[in-house]
Amino acid sequence: MNNLKKEIKILAQTHTHTIYSPHAYSTIAEYAKTASDEGLELIAITDHGPAMHDSGHIWHFLNMNILPREIFGVCVLRGCEANIIDYEGKLDMEEGYLKRLDFVIASVHTTSTLRPSSNDDDHTNTYLKVLDNPYVDVIGHPGWHDFRFDIDKVLKKAKEKGVLIEINAHTATTRPKNMEICREIAKKCAELGVGIVVGADAHCSFELTKLDDALSMLYSIDFPEELIMNTTKDKLLNHISKRRGVTIEEYLIGKTRSLEKF
Repeated sequence: MNNLKKEIKILAQTHTHTIYSPHAYSTIAEYAKTASDEGLELIAITDHGPAMHDSGHIWHFLNMNILPREIFGVCVLRGCEANIIDYEGKLDMEEGYLKRLDFVIASVHTTSTLRPSSNDDDHTNTYLKVLDNPYVDVIGHPGWHDFRFDIDKVLKKAKEKGVLIEINAHTATTRPKNMEICREIAKKCAELGVGIVVGADAHCSFELTKLDDALSMLYSIDFPEELIMNTTKDKLLNHISKRRGVTIEEYLIGKTRSLEKF
């Protein structure tokens, strides 16, 4: 464990994978119970979209409305980690599915859903087109070593659209060579005033609060806490509901898609 210079609490966890994804090991109830025990206020359930090799049936996402909004006292967002599947920014989830969800992460997974180009401009244009998708709330783990892009261009558009950038805690252990790019992205977010979330990318409930490496990196660059949008449930919900042009109450009952500009 790193020695943290200060302590920022992440009470709204935005990136979790359940047993719907066969490479993950916890149920929704187990996540909610762990979150409750750890004092978290919110979790988002964000299993992989269908283009991933290990993804389950698409009906998982259609039926998420049956989940209680609160489990063990923890607010539960019904979401997905959609895959970016081509250089036109297309996702593996159709609009009809996306509009039913509370929370959408859009991510590149270069080993299974989108091979990297030899031209970084292709990657830049991919993200710019993804940011035009009104259903995308977060760009997931953008620090891929082999999917470099023009950070300035992409982050400026993310700010314009109100889309958050994920600093992914799982990267330090599974993709350590990407951490320097993550630092570069975080520094530019701080400079431009782009909101971020610190995502556990948890594949079992025991990883839900394992964020030390990501937080230590943010501390090392004096990242402003006000730009971390998942420190509390209310902060995250305020951002998302404002972006969608609805109240938090409307958002939580499913009236989430006005699609007006942030």
